[in-house]
Amino acid sequence: MLALSLLMGVALLSPVGPTQVSGRIPVHLDIESLVPDISSAPLPAQTLDHTPAFARTIVSGDTLSGLFSKAGIDQQTMYKVLEADLNILALDTLMPGNRISFWTDEQGQLQKLQLWFNAARQVVFNRYEDGSFSVDEVEIEGDWQQRIVSGEIHGSFYVSAQRMGLDAAEIQKVETLLKEKLNFARDLRAGDSFSVLLNDQFVEGESTGNSQILGISIDSGRSHITAFQHSDGNFYDQQGQSLARAFQRIPLTKQYKLTSHYNPKRKNPVTGHVAPHNGTDYATPIGTKVVAPGDGVVVMVTDHQFAGKYIVIEHGNKYRTRYLHLSKALVHKGQRVSRGQVIALSGNTGRSTGPHLHYEFHVNGKPVDPMKANIPMASQLSAKELAQFSSLVRERQALMRLG
Repeated sequence: MLALSLLMGVALLSPVGPTQVSGRIPVHLDIESLVPDISSAPLPAQTLDHTPAFARTIVSGDTLSGLFSKAGIDQQTMYKVLEADLNILALDTLMPGNRISFWTDEQGQLQKLQLWFNAARQVVFNRYEDGSFSVDEVEIEGDWQQRIVSGEIHGSFYVSAQRMGLDAAEIQKVETLLKEKLNFARDLRAGDSFSVLLNDQFVEGESTGNSQILGISIDSGRSHITAFQHSDGNFYDQQGQSLARAFQRIPLTKQYKLTSHYNPKRKNPVTGHVAPHNGTDYATPIGTKVVAPGDGVVVMVTDHQFAGKYIVIEHGNKYRTRYLHLSKALVHKGQRVSRGQVIALSGNTGRSTGPHLHYEFHVNGKPVDPMKANIPMASQLSAKELAQFSSLVRERQALMRLG
């Protein structure tokens, strides 16, 4: 037995040649026994980019303070986020279906906040070391696909267009664009026809809900009415005549002292953080009349902790204006306004160093300098522009006939 044991020991200690296998051999590894327990270890900072501490899809009845409370974030931090949002005012535009996500550190302090509006647009707040927040807009161009909606009038234009696939916002744009040329309640009859060419946005195959109107054609027994968007973002009829009156440069009835210029790279003198000044400030006494610089539709009238009472007007597909620190709004959401119409009285509401009007002009969703921007100031295309526009009209009319 002793000899047998010695022979077995020698066999076990002797080198053995490699064994050939035809495939990989799955081996179970007990990872938990190989590494220390990390379940209670603090998460590294980069995990903030993954799973939020609290996320919610907005539903009717949600309030901002209620959402922060559910996320366990105190009111003081919420005000710091609101202060950062002064440059974008994104939190005021949250609607049912949008998403909000909070990332916190081990102490429960908010480190990152994301607002998800659609696949093409998100707004992200990130905490600085001093406790204040930065804000960034994430916008994805995506792909745009054309769509034609055509049909006949049976009942009202609204009902007929909705039946064929236009939504309420698209119908309102059509009616706003053609309001000077057509009375939709009185001028249309059963059997009249319409065709609308649109551009719809998609990101990775998912519709964002964003659409642009490229062309409109309405045929009644008495008239043929058209509207086409030019490369400048404005709408003209087939002959190149503008459908909207030109803009005026400032939203006031007379000139007031300009106290603060548009500056996208302005730095906070205390923190050193970049805090863009996205508008132009005018030293207007409280109660000064504020007018619409162009035709449009009021899309927001609200109050903000830092922006004060403010109004937003949409001017077609491309342009949007914003008016902050007002004392009184004289229009309501959904109201159509004309160039030169008094929309509000200036004031000193919100966070303000004194009575003034803060005025912003946005092109394609981005703020620009209203004193220098190439905004529509003419009512008719030049001869050179008309040739380009006429070619574009022919292409779009051919598409619309297919519809």
